[in-house]
Formats: sequence, structure tokens, C-alpha cells
Amino acid sequence: MLSALRLAAMALYFVPASLLNLLIVFLRPFNTDNSRWCGNVYGRPVLRLFGLTVHRELETLEATPHPYVIVANHQSNHDLFLHGTVVPRATVSIGKTSLKWMPLFGQIYWLAGSVLIDRGNASSAKQSMLQTTEVMQQQKTSIWVFAEGTRNHGKGLKPFKKGAFQMAISAGVPIVPVCASTYKRSMCLNRWRAGHIIVRSLPPIPTTGMSLDDMPALMDRCHAQMQQCIAELDARVAELDSAA
Repeated sequence: MLSALRLAAMALYFVPASLLNLLIVFLRPFNTDNSRWCGNVYGRPVLRLFGLTVHRELETLEATPHPYVIVANHQSNHDLFLHGTVVPRATVSIGKTSLKWMPLFGQIYWLAGSVLIDRGNASSAKQSMLQTTEVMQQQKTSIWVFAEGTRNHGKGLKPFKKGAFQMAISAGVPIVPVCASTYKRSMCLNRWRAGHIIVRSLPPIPTTGMSLDDMPALMDRCHAQMQQCIAELDARVAELDSAA
């Protein structure tokens, strides 16, 4: 019952939150700080409403100078609320072109400066990647990417797509892994205190001097580090939840 009430309240909140975010992006369209503002408007009230305690361990992310490519794990649509409170300044995300046509959210996502890629059109996708590389180099803007390309639904980190790593190598910028504990398995919205989530950034992985020949090893290194980190975070969350 509590879970249903929380989800209903979230749906109700989403409308005024979207209207506020729409105002923000209309007043300063394509500003590279829009994602951070909009993410917090969406995320912080919903995380409180859900009864979730979020621990943010982001020292390495905060200490890394722009630009860089953030690679994060993607569990569900609720990542909008969780990762929305983690997005740093001067950072935009990459998403599917189809997102642009979602009522309210799609227009906000576009005007927030997000890079929209048509995955069904290889030529168009490649051109978008090249433009993103130029944006990172010339505007000191960082990029947030869910490198799995789709939600993993809490069933473990999926294999990575190449795009994030191609961009990082082409621009000569580091990869900063950002890992969230597996909240899809641990949270319980039917409890007043629904659980703990830990989000941790890992030390940046440099790409200076790398070529595309180095990309498979870079992808494997990033994937292995994130997989190990998520396992550690899940163990800590289990301890926190059992002590509650």
C-alpha cells in the first residue's frame, strides 16, 4: 500500500517539477548547467518521498577538472531521480533521439543541452559523436553516458557500448566511472525507511596517448573496476540495511 501511495505521489509531483524545469531551460536554453539544476529538481524531493537514504561518495569526481566522460551503471527509470542529484556542473548527457518527443520531459531533456543520437542511423550517430568531441574540447563540457546502452534492471552490469570510450579517446579526456549500488534489489518502497543507496565515483582513467586500438582494453578495465565497486557497495548496503 505504501509503495503504491509513493508511486502515485511521485507521478503527481512529476508534473509541477517538469513545469519548473521547463521554465529553467526556456530561460537559458542549452546551458551546460541545466542538467544539474533539472536533475536536482526532479531527484531530491522524490528520494525523500521514497524514504531512501543516499550516500554520495564523489570526491574523485569533484576533484577531476572538466572535461571528462562519466560512465555510470543504468538500472531503471528511477536513475533520473538518483543520478539527477549527482550530475556535476558543466555536464550534459547522451540519449536516444526518441526521448525528444516525450511530453514535457523530452523537451526539457533537449533544451538542457543533451546530445541526442539516432542509433538506427550510423552516419548520423557518428556525426553526433564527432560534435560531442568538439564540445568537450572547445567548451570544457563533460558528458554523462550510461555505457550499457539500456537498463540492467538490477541483474548485473551489462557489456558496454563503444560510444563513450570512442569519445574519450578522440577528445583525449579521462573516463570517470560512477557506480550506484543495486537499489533495484535492495530498496523496499513498502517500508517507511525504504533502504540505503550508495553512489561512488572512482579515480579517473586517463586516455591521453591512446588510440582506438586501445579501446577494448579500456572498456574491459572500466567494466571490471565498476563491477568490483558495485559488489563492494552492495555489501555495504546490506550491512546498513541489516543494522537499521
